[in-house]
Amino acid sequence: MDLSTREHLHLVLEQMRSAFDRERMPSLAVRRDRLARLREMTRRNAEALAAAMSQDFGHRSRHESLLADIFTVESGARHAMRHLPRWMATRRIPTALHFLPARNRLMPQPLGVVGVVSPWNYPYNLAMNPALAALAAGNRVLIKPSELTPATSALMARLVAEHFERDEMQVITGDAEVGRHFCQLPLDHLFFTGSTAVGRLVAQAAAQHLTPVTLELGGKSPAVIDRSADLTLTAQRLAFGKLLNAGQTCVAPDYVLAPRAMVEPLVQALKEAARAMYPRIAGNPDYTAVAAPRHHARLQGLLDDARAKGATLIPTHDEQPDDRRLVPTLILGATDQMAVMREEIFGPLLPILPYDTPSDAIAYINAHDRPLAMYWFGHDAVARDALLAQTHAGGVTINDCIWHLGQEEQPFGGVGASGMGAYHGVWGFNTFSKLKPVFHQSRLAGTWMFYPPYGGRFERLLALLKRFA
Repeated sequence: MDLSTREHLHLVLEQMRSAFDRERMPSLAVRRDRLARLREMTRRNAEALAAAMSQDFGHRSRHESLLADIFTVESGARHAMRHLPRWMATRRIPTALHFLPARNRLMPQPLGVVGVVSPWNYPYNLAMNPALAALAAGNRVLIKPSELTPATSALMARLVAEHFERDEMQVITGDAEVGRHFCQLPLDHLFFTGSTAVGRLVAQAAAQHLTPVTLELGGKSPAVIDRSADLTLTAQRLAFGKLLNAGQTCVAPDYVLAPRAMVEPLVQALKEAARAMYPRIAGNPDYTAVAAPRHHARLQGLLDDARAKGATLIPTHDEQPDDRRLVPTLILGATDQMAVMREEIFGPLLPILPYDTPSDAIAYINAHDRPLAMYWFGHDAVARDALLAQTHAGGVTINDCIWHLGQEEQPFGGVGASGMGAYHGVWGFNTFSKLKPVFHQSRLAGTWMFYPPYGGRFERLLALLKRFA
């Protein structure tokens, strides 16, 4: 990256910061207008965006793009527009008895200029959903989309330029070097979605300016099958969650823990479910390709490594596509010595591990990094609650996969190695706001009794406070 490009990034930031300085507290009308433009931009260009994503992937299901990338942004913008008056309102906060008649308030304020670094797997959703939360909070937004989806990134840049002023929201395209310098900008908040390894680098880059970060990362999200589970229904929902976007989803089930006696029936049920949803792989418009040749090669390498180390590979279909589509494959006998169990899979491969007792499943999950998502299937409330209480995960769906991510009234975010911070709905608004506490003192305040010179009065008052604190 040459000096002129670095200078350009800083110039764009300064222009946005100057615009923010002229309008530090955008009105409800201004924020709703920005969200309405984003929603309309998304609605009008849904087919063009789906086509661009399919071009980038080599093939991507149009319907999955319309659901997972387009609808989610439209829905998020509509939700924010509806709830903004309540989110923006300065709130009365309880005041401790010994400070009365003073009062407390909490005042949400925009941070300034927010940077969003988005990944390739859901290139529109994961750029625009954080952006809409930042706009709702009153900020200016700079977006650096992935260089691995050039058609979608270029289209987003053009659409944003057509619908927003350059000092409201802007998309910066470019390679990984541009992304590196983007993360080093003195932004007011940096939001990153991607791998744990890159997330660590992003946090280090942001630390130069003490820029606060939200990291939406990933990890190996387990699906736990209880003995009480309905295997047919479980297999259908697991297959959907795993094969959506061909497994290229940060909250896709990464591996399954199943009672030992249920492994073989589960394998058959998963094969049947996968074939029912995708009767064929080659040429199937509903089945998405692996987004890049190097990712396809990485996934094939995981299979080769697992096979070489003794795992049994069970393809769900008897065919070999000649493009970047990869046949869904179940893996039995996987161990922690295999790459498929050491790194996030991010593709249509699903190891199935047996366990003997629910405590064994819990122990296995806790022996590894805390995942972004966890799934539990069954009807035994005691076993379910034990798993929930004794493990950590960014979010959980019970008796299904993925859907906790779509809840606007719930926070979405990781824990530990799977991320920090959260967004969606009011949680996104709060992430991109400074919730400023304001204490209003009364003319009748008794705090003067704590002024020096200190003596017996002070001691008596402090002792009285301790009785009621």
